[in-house]
Formats: sequence, structure tokens, C-alpha cells
Amino acid sequence: MVAHIPSSSIWSPARRPRPRPASAPENSVPGQAPSNDDGAPDSPGSGDLRSEFQHDYDRLLFSTPVRRLADKTQVWPMDENDSVRTRLTHSHEVANLARSIGVRVFLSSPEEFKRSGIGPDALLNVIQPILLATGLGHDLGNPPFGHQGEAAIGRWFENRQDWIFSKTARDGRELEQSQAVPEALRLEFTRFDGNPQALRLLTRLQTHVDGVGLDLTAATLAAGLKYPVSFAAADPRNPIRKKGGYFSSEKDVVDWVREQTGLEEGQRHPLTWIMEACDDIAYSVLDVDDVLKKLVMSPDDVLVVLQRSRRDDPTVLKLLSRFTDVEQKPLRPDAQRDIKIQYLRAFFIEALVTHASEQFIRNLRPIFDFSHQMPLMDNSELCSDLKKIAKRYAFNNPLVLRTEALGAAALDGLMSAFWSAISDRNDMGNIESRKRSARSSYIFSLISPNYVQEACATDTPSSSANGMRYRELRLLTDMISGMTDTYAMRLWSEFQALPHANST
Repeated sequence: MVAHIPSSSIWSPARRPRPRPASAPENSVPGQAPSNDDGAPDSPGSGDLRSEFQHDYDRLLFSTPVRRLADKTQVWPMDENDSVRTRLTHSHEVANLARSIGVRVFLSSPEEFKRSGIGPDALLNVIQPILLATGLGHDLGNPPFGHQGEAAIGRWFENRQDWIFSKTARDGRELEQSQAVPEALRLEFTRFDGNPQALRLLTRLQTHVDGVGLDLTAATLAAGLKYPVSFAAADPRNPIRKKGGYFSSEKDVVDWVREQTGLEEGQRHPLTWIMEACDDIAYSVLDVDDVLKKLVMSPDDVLVVLQRSRRDDPTVLKLLSRFTDVEQKPLRPDAQRDIKIQYLRAFFIEALVTHASEQFIRNLRPIFDFSHQMPLMDNSELCSDLKKIAKRYAFNNPLVLRTEALGAAALDGLMSAFWSAISDRNDMGNIESRKRSARSSYIFSLISPNYVQEACATDTPSSSANGMRYRELRLLTDMISGMTDTYAMRLWSEFQALPHANST
């Protein structure tokens, strides 16, 4: 069994409170809920010996949003090569790398972790499951077509910012002040980002009997908050504040997480540094690995590029030696290529995981007192050089750019179609009001019921703090960001064939 952890610590196992049903027995545990998607009961005496954080990981693993990552772009959109990564394989790899680094840093400095409030069993029951959960869930809020999808959503709002936040329509009347989107919140849309959308998905949008999403612990939610500031407090000069990390709609959740963990605005959970580093490692090594799988480059090409700037790098020299050994074996050229790719992947991952672990250990004190500011991989020249290769040969590949351009056009059209369906209604005070055209009725019917339910809720801190237009636009981004690549392209093709006649 996991040792007791104080609820008010950075390792807080607390879950969000929920109202106790009128029929609940007096000895029921406030805040305890049935299991959610993890396939096992939570009740005392059930024989389930998992820690609260192991529950978090299991809930994520079995959740629908994680499965949808299988059809979301990592680099190569909708690629027919099964060896090329999707967001799902990327997320599993980030989770695995994070667990590996977590083991290294804990075993090297257990006393520092002990001082932070956890015991000797923490590696198995706290650190590893939190890192696995944050690695698996870090990209859940990403829309179709990856970062180009984020940019497409932001552009849609930027192109309409003269009216979308403040008027009933492009040529319509001004909204009442209480219903318009305040200036301070408009960046949440014009600079849409997948990180705060992931928090929203995990805490709001997943169906739960008490409306708490996947009902993850405070510590796991804190570790997943990559940018621990609001959009208004974002500072592009500061690497951990350069983006808004949560939407206004989830401020009450973030306030609760901070109450439980003791973290303040701008303070990162220690494990967030590891999750971020593993994302960087995956974007460097494994995106280059996909370039090789796509036959855009050969393993020897990669070494030639790296030798220009890293001729004396120990990892590069070791790989050159191994490549020579492979070439002396009586192997087919395609087998030699595959073996070289495996060596590249293994040696580069080891070098970067070692770098991240050493950086974390070297900066233990500032990380745990929340004064550290520089990401662990920012001073890795190898990571930087590998990212440059990925950018040039993967992200700037004509096939990738063409598919991203098609995807961006589809998202722009889909947003316009769904916005029309959301706003084209008889009663502007009720999002679910009867639509004024058959087209709008059909398109609105495609929006996930739990997204609509959240937008229409009137008894939540989010609904009381934000006006109708904010909730309408949040519903729009919820629907778009939840789509997979294939679904988005298919739906856009279908919408293009729908008539625009306003038949009722």
C-alpha cells in the first residue's frame, strides 16, 4: 500500500469535491467517486491496491480521447505507412521516456524527494504513474493536423475579431457587455493552444456522474500544467510563461489544484520539467526517426549532417563505429538500413535522456523551490541539431505542407459551418434552441452531447463567470479540437455537398 501523503502538498492525491447525494450514508467519504474508465472498483475493501496516481494513469489509458490520438497528426498527416508515428504513439513514447527519467532522478536523489513530502515507495506509487499519466495526456487537447490545426483555429478568430467577440453577427448589433467576450479573454481564442484544451478535456468535457471529467488527482493535474499562468499573465520572454496554460473556464479547477498542492501562479510542479523534456526528446529523435522511415533521408545522411557541427560528439563517433560494423556484416542493404536506424534511435535517446536527467539532478533545489526557469533540453546542442533536421526534412516536406494546407482549409470551413449551426437559432439565450434552417439543425446535431451540456450548464463557476458568447465560442473550439484528422476531412467534404437554403 502507498504510504500516507498529506493532501496539501505537491503530491496531493485529492480529487475534486462533489455534492453528496441526499441518500448518501453518513459515513460515506466526501469527494470519493466510482471508478471512471479504468476498469476496476475504487471502493475500500475491494482488493484494489493501486495508488490514487495509478488510478489516474489507468483512467487516461482507457479513455476515448486517448484512443482518438491514433488518428491525429504527429508530423505526417494521415500517412499510409503504419510505421510512422501518430499522436498516440508519440504520447506513449513521451510517457515511457518520462518514466525512465523519473527513475533515474529519484534513485540519484531520494532525499530531495523525501523532503518534498513522499516516502520510499514513491517511485512506484507516485512518481512513475504521474509521469506516465502526464506523458499520455499532454497532447489530448491538440486539434486535427497538429500545430497547423492550432494555427488554423487562431486565424479563424483573428479574421473575425472585429465582430465575433462583441456582436450578434458580422453586420449585427453590439452584444450586451455581460454577454460579450472581455478583451482579456480574447487571446484564449486568437492564440488557441492545445495545452489548456487538454486540461479542459480532462476536467470538464469527459462525461462523469458528478461533472468532474476523468476525476484526476490534484498532483497529476498540476504536473500536466505545462504553462502555469493564465493567458493574461503570459510572457513570451519567459519559457514557462510564454503561453497561457489554462482557459478562464477552468480557473476554478486551477484554483482548487493550487489550494491542494500549495503551488502558486507561475510555479511549475517538479515533474512538469521531466514531461516537457521528454516531449522535446520525442520531437527531436523520434521525428527524425520518422524521416528515415519515410525514406526521405538515410541514416548515413543524418550522420553527415551532424558531423558538420558535431564531429567530436561522443554519440556521433560511437554511431560511426557501429555503422562500420554493420556494413561489414553479410546483410541485405535494407536490413543494414533498418539496423542503422535502430542504432540512431537508441543512441540518441540514451544521450538525451542522460542529459535531461543530469540537468534535473543538477537543478534539484531550484526545481523544488520553484525558482528554476530554463527547460532541461534548452542547453542540449544535440537536441537542437536533431530538431533542425526534423524541421527541414519533415515539417517542411512538400507532402506534409500540402496536407497541412488542405487540413487548415478544412478546419476553417468546419469552424464556419459549426459557428453558423450554433448561432443560427430562435432563442439566443438558449444554445439548444430550435435552429432556423435544416442545415444548421443537422450540423448542430453532430456536436458531442457532453460538449453541449457543458456549454449550457448554468450552475458552474465557469457559466457564472463567462457570458453567452464565451460559452458559444468555447463549444465551437471543443468540437473542432476533438476531431480526428480523418473525421475532419470527411466531414468537411460532406458539408460542402450540403445546400445552404434556409428551409425550416
